[in-house]
Amino acid sequence: MPATLPEILLAPDVRPQVVADSLTLIDAELADKSGISGNAVKLGYKTVNSFASGYIRQTVDKMLPDIAARLQPYWADFTASGGSEFGDYLAKRGEEVAESLLAVSDAMGERSDKPVVVKAYRAVRGGAAKHIEAALPRVGDLVLTYAR
Repeated sequence: MPATLPEILLAPDVRPQVVADSLTLIDAELADKSGISGNAVKLGYKTVNSFASGYIRQTVDKMLPDIAARLQPYWADFTASGGSEFGDYLAKRGEEVAESLLAVSDAMGERSDKPVVVKAYRAVRGGAAKHIEAALPRVGDLVLTYAR
């Protein structure tokens, strides 16, 4: 059995499904958003999808190794502690985990050569941590799907 989260999530036979499930998770999270910041996130997502078809899927696939690496220390602690719900574990460390994951998207945004993507990302970055924190229980559930 693979020992690390990157080994689990990036296995060639697993990775495509993790990407597909991540896109489903993103869609579910977006559907739950409301208010000014929620509408800003929805608009940014729609803008990117309109101007760069397939970009979100490609981006999730590109980011997955870094995300798995960022989640690995949490996963190691979670498994060592004998926990049963990784989503709950992540949610209890919400701010810390969100900032760790945002470092991945921040770096990618800095390297992007797509001005519309950079503009959309910058528009929502300020409130992104709270959206990621809200998604952590679902993220944990997704990880457990593949780690069991």
